[in-house]
Amino acid sequence: MKIFCVGRNYAEHAKELGNEIPEEPVIFMKPKSALLQANTPFYYPEFSNELHYEVELVLRISKNGKYIQEQQADKYYDAISVGIDFTARDIQAELKKKGLPWEKAKAWDNSAILGKWIELNPTILNHPIHFSLLQNGNIVQSGDSTHMIFSFNKIIANISNYFSLNIGDLIYTGTPSGVGECVTGDLLEGYLEKEKMFDLIIK
Repeated sequence: MKIFCVGRNYAEHAKELGNEIPEEPVIFMKPKSALLQANTPFYYPEFSNELHYEVELVLRISKNGKYIQEQQADKYYDAISVGIDFTARDIQAELKKKGLPWEKAKAWDNSAILGKWIELNPTILNHPIHFSLLQNGNIVQSGDSTHMIFSFNKIIANISNYFSLNIGDLIYTGTPSGVGECVTGDLLEGYLEKEKMFDLIIK
């Protein structure tokens, strides 16, 4: 199982971090060990002093594929969820300064949170998909799939040019604006429309 992540897929988020709007999807990966397993507590990483949440729509790949055409890409995923791509922002800033890869800031153990799955159907896909993140009961991020720079199908087509997609792979499709810091004791809750997909207490 592979975990693909898309960076800078919402214009406002790119702007808030001072990044340029990309001309093609910015792809990075997390290892399988980055996925927090069900009923496992989440601990603030000891190596960071600035942990940021980034809520995202997550797709589940349901069919093996390579060099997938954009117009056929919707046949390759069957479920959607909401997750968090945690980022050690202080570590990322230091790595960026040195022109080094981001893995230490993005791909550490348990840095990917995943909610429950909702099976996809044309009704869901033909409408804007709203999602949000609450921090201690307050909405801190709110997104809409129609505001993505690159659609689900464009993302899948692009990834499949470089990597084979396999059943069970995950794609974190990017975060909207509003990313911010979280601390020990915070309660984070992810929603798809009005349905809670996960809740997480930072220990």
